[in-house]
This record gives sequence, C-alpha cells and structure tokens, in this order.
Amino acid sequence: MRIGLFGGTFDPPHQAHLGAALLALKRLKLDRVWWLVTPGNPLKNTSGLAPLGERIAAVRALTRHPRIDVTGLEAVIKTRYTYCTISWLLRRCPGVRFVWIMGADNLRSFHRWQKWQKIVKLVPIAVVDRLGPSLYASASPAGNVLARSRIPEHDAPALTSRKPPVWTFLHGLKSPLSSTALRALRTRRASSGQNRKSSSKAGRRSRANKASKRKMAAKSRGRQGRKKQTR
Repeated sequence: MRIGLFGGTFDPPHQAHLGAALLALKRLKLDRVWWLVTPGNPLKNTSGLAPLGERIAAVRALTRHPRIDVTGLEAVIKTRYTYCTISWLLRRCPGVRFVWIMGADNLRSFHRWQKWQKIVKLVPIAVVDRLGPSLYASASPAGNVLARSRIPEHDAPALTSRKPPVWTFLHGLKSPLSSTALRALRTRRASSGQNRKSSSKAGRRSRANKASKRKMAAKSRGRQGRKKQTR
C-alpha cells in the first residue's frame, strides 16, 4: 500500500490544494492520499483559525474523491509536529509505504520545521509546483541540503520504493490560489460587513432621532396653537 500524506491547516482549502493531492496521486502511483487537517501550524499565528471541525468539513466538501481520506488525526493522537505524526504512523502501519506531500512554499521554509532533518530520513518527499515559490524553493536552505537526494521527476512513480532521504519535484500545477490570501479576503469581508452593520445601525439611530425631533416640534407647535386659541 502506497499512501501520500498531505498535511496542513487548510484554512480555507481550495482548488490548488485538491490539484496538488490529485497530481501526487497520479504521478506517484499512490493507492490513497490521507489529507491530514492539523489543529494548527506551530510556525503561524493561529488566533483567527477556523475551528478544526469546520475545516475538516470544508475539505471533505471540496475533495469528494474515493481515494482521498480526510482526517483530523493529529488532534486525536495529540501530536503537534510533523515528525511526531509521521513517527506515530510508521510505528502503527509497518507495511505501508508513506510519502510526504507538500507545496514548494513549504520547502522554502522547511528548515524551520522541528526535526526537519529527521523527517527526511523517515519518508520520501514529493514537492508540488507552486506559482512563485517554485522559482526559489530548490535554493532554500533545505533545498540546498537535500540537493543530492533529489531524483528526476520521471522517476517519481518509484519514489515510495526508494530509501529516504529522497525527494522529487512535481511540476504542472501553477495555481495562484493561496489560503493566506483567502483568509485575508475573508477577514476584509467580515470587517466590511461589520462596518456596514455599524453604519446601518448609526443610520437607523439618526433617522429615529430626526423623527423624534419632528414629533417634538409638532407637539410644541400644537401646544402653541392651543394657547393662542385660549387667549
């Protein structure tokens, strides 16, 4: 059994994520892809992160593929780092040949991951092309260290059979979609919605005040009219 591990926060998941999973599934000749939705990224601010259950549901709605399994495994086994998650899986699935799937943007920052040099000794790695990051990912600190472990893309189907450290670059997916950009858009829309609500409330208060003043003025004129008639 050959299984690709595709991990991340996926907040929100988008078509480029699905494209990366399907590209790896095809090019690496995988039996399945396990889509690991993480509770949070230790390298990023997670204060505005959507709840894990919502993200898992969003990924499942996006994928709907018979060979892609979506899971919140890390929350269940209480692991925070990729090294711990992969180690746990290897201990419990000794007959499975795993491969770690990640975007070129992650290769660029891979040297910041906890025990990244041990991760590359656990499983083969497939780096999926990304628009922009692909241009300099291979020149990153991790890319330089792992340069001699890289195999040609035409050998990608044999990646899971190779002994780590070994990795390859999968080209063909150049999507500009970004979860970071989509989160920023979501935040702007939420902020805009709040501003509209505040503006609407202020408008209603202003109209109510004006109506109240008109009523008071009308009452005052009525009282003055009655006084004149009395005189």
